Amino acid sequence: MVYKEVWANCLKVIKDIVPHASFKTWFEPITPIHIDGNVLTIEVPTPFFYEYLEEHYIDLLRKTIRKELGANAKLEYSVKVVDGAPSVKYPTQNKIELKNKDIPYPTNPDENRIVNPFVIPGLKKLEIDPQLNPNYNFMNFVEGDCNSLARSAGLAIAENPGKTAFNPLFIYGSSGLGKTHLAQAIGIEIKERFPDKIVLYVNANRFQTQYVDAVVHKNKLNDFLFFYQMIDVLIIDDVHEFAGKEGTQNSFFHIFNHLHQSGKQLILTSDKPPVELQGLEQRLLSRFKWGLAAELQMPGFDTRITILKKKIYNDGIDIDDKVVEHIASKITNNVRELEGTLVSLLAQATLNRKAITLDMASQMIDKLVSKVDREVSISDIQKVVCSFFSLSPETLMSKTRKREIVQARQIAMYLSKILTKSSLASIGAQIGGKDHATVLHACKTVKDLIETDKHFRQYIVEIERRLKR
Repeated sequence: MVYKEVWANCLKVIKDIVPHASFKTWFEPITPIHIDGNVLTIEVPTPFFYEYLEEHYIDLLRKTIRKELGANAKLEYSVKVVDGAPSVKYPTQNKIELKNKDIPYPTNPDENRIVNPFVIPGLKKLEIDPQLNPNYNFMNFVEGDCNSLARSAGLAIAENPGKTAFNPLFIYGSSGLGKTHLAQAIGIEIKERFPDKIVLYVNANRFQTQYVDAVVHKNKLNDFLFFYQMIDVLIIDDVHEFAGKEGTQNSFFHIFNHLHQSGKQLILTSDKPPVELQGLEQRLLSRFKWGLAAELQMPGFDTRITILKKKIYNDGIDIDDKVVEHIASKITNNVRELEGTLVSLLAQATLNRKAITLDMASQMIDKLVSKVDREVSISDIQKVVCSFFSLSPETLMSKTRKREIVQARQIAMYLSKILTKSSLASIGAQIGGKDHATVLHACKTVKDLIETDKHFRQYIVEIERRLKR
C-alpha cells in the first residue's frame, strides 16, 4: 500500500498550494494505482484530465513526486476507459506540446455521431445541433443608433471568430431589446462562413440544469467539462442567472479559460454590464471585461418604424404608414412588445375580416398598454426602491442592520420574487449577497406587513406603479 501513502503525502502538499475548488475538481478524482521502482502510476477519469494536469500542474506534480520518491522519480497516467476497454498509459511530459499532438484516445470505430451531449473523449468530428433559430439572423436584425456598436462587433467576430479583440463579446441591456437575436445572428453567420466550426447556443438556465445533472451522476462531470471545452463558438444567454450558483460558476470558469486560451470565441448576454453584476465571482467578472461590453438600448422612433416595416414586409401584409407610425409612437418599451402588438393587430383583423385601420390600432394599443406590464429586472427594482426611500444603491447593498434599510432591502427582494423569473438564490446574490433563506424570510415578512399595515401596503402599491411606467 506504499503507493497510496506516497500519493496521500503528495496531496497534502498540493492541497496547501492550489485553490480549494481546483483541488476538488482536478485532484480528488485521481486514484493511485501502483509504484514500480521510482515510477508512480495514477488513474485519471479521461484523457482530457491528462492534458489539463500536464498543461497546468506539471511543475507542481513533478516537485511533489520527487520530494517523495527522489530526484529520478517519474509519473505515469492510466486513463480510465469505459466498456471494458484496456487502460491507456501516458508518461508525464517535461514540456507541454499536447495541443499539437494526436493523442491516441481510445474510441469506438462504429460510432460516427453523438446524440448525447456528454460525448466520448477522443472523437474528432462532432455533430452538434447549434440550437440556433434561423429567423434570428442579421437580415432580420434592424440596425439603429441603439445597437450599432454591438452589431458591428458581431459582424467583425463572424468574419474572424476568436481572433478579434472582442473576445468575449458581452452584450447587455434590458429585456426585449434583441440580445438573444443578435447573439444567435452572430452564431448563424459564423456557421455559414465556417461550416466546420462547432457553434453552440445555450441559455444559462439550461447550462445550469446540465451541470446539476452531471454532478448528480458523478462520473459525468468531467465529460460535461470536456464537451463544452470542445466548442469553437460558445454563446451563453442570460449569464447573470449564474448568480449565487457557485458550482456552476466554477465549471464555467474552467470552460471559459480553456476556450479563451485556445482562441475560441465566447459570446455572452446579460441584463446588466459586468460592473453591475452581483453574486458572480470576481475572477469571472474580470474575464467578462477582457473583450468588449456592448449595450443594446431602447430603439428610437425611426428605428421602431423600420422594425415594424420590416416585419410587415416579411409577413406579406399591407398596413397604412399612419398606422405604423401610431404603433411606433405608443409602444416604446422594447422590440418584443412592438412586434407583439403588430401580431395581435393582424390576428384581430384576420379573424374579423376587416382592414387594419388607425381606429382599430388605437383600440388594440389601449387594451394592450393597459394590460401588459413592462418586464422588469432586479436592477430596475433596486433603482426604484432606492429612489422611493431616498437611498443610494451602495446603502441598499451594504450589510447595515438599520431597520429602514433592512426593510427597503426586503421590499426589493419581495418585488423581485413576484415580478421576475429569477430564483431565490439569484435574487439574494444580486441584492446584498444574501442566501435563498434570507430572501424567503424577506418575502414572508413583506407579505405579512402588506396584510396587516395599511401604510406599508401603500408603499408597495406606489413602488409597483413606478415600475410599470
